[in-house]
Amino acid sequence: MSSHYRLDAPAARIAAVFGAEAGDDPWTGDYVTPGRPAPVIVSDGRGGSRRHLRPALWGVPPPPQGDRRFTRVRNLTSPFWIGTLRHAELRVLIPATAFALWSGPEGSRQQRWFSVPDQPLFAFAGILRPTEDWPCFAMLTTDANRLVAQYRPQGMPAILAAADHAAWLTGEWRAALALIRPFPGQFMTVGDHPA
Repeated sequence: MSSHYRLDAPAARIAAVFGAEAGDDPWTGDYVTPGRPAPVIVSDGRGGSRRHLRPALWGVPPPPQGDRRFTRVRNLTSPFWIGTLRHAELRVLIPATAFALWSGPEGSRQQRWFSVPDQPLFAFAGILRPTEDWPCFAMLTTDANRLVAQYRPQGMPAILAAADHAAWLTGEWRAALALIRPFPGQFMTVGDHPA
């Protein structure tokens, strides 16, 4: 599954595309890898009328018996995640310009970059966990579409259609979970380098 993605846009442009307030977010564009901060988009919790860009760390701390941070969420019925998913204020948009997946046999694996040409800035569905230091986020994943499955059949990040952003951020949780499905492969491209 994706171990990093790119967000090649400054905070002001990200905010403009997603109808959010950038505040003083210093993001200028870069790779995002687990444990590093990146912007996410949160709703103000009052019916979603206002959105804000907020820095958060990629990787949610594990439960008490765990030892590794979670960067991805696949089992949406797990008690560890369901409480978070039920609260709209803890659902976020994770802006991206491309994401990477490794494919091929062990020893000769290649990195492939996937993007959405019609949406140069798109969003993954994500969840936010507040912590004492920094808020942390994880991206939701789903089954691979036909394009991604050619390279990595195990799954893909859950990309939201632009028309579904508001429903993910503010909708009733069962309706929001229905949005977690493979993004249509015909609207994506793949290459050896980020687009």
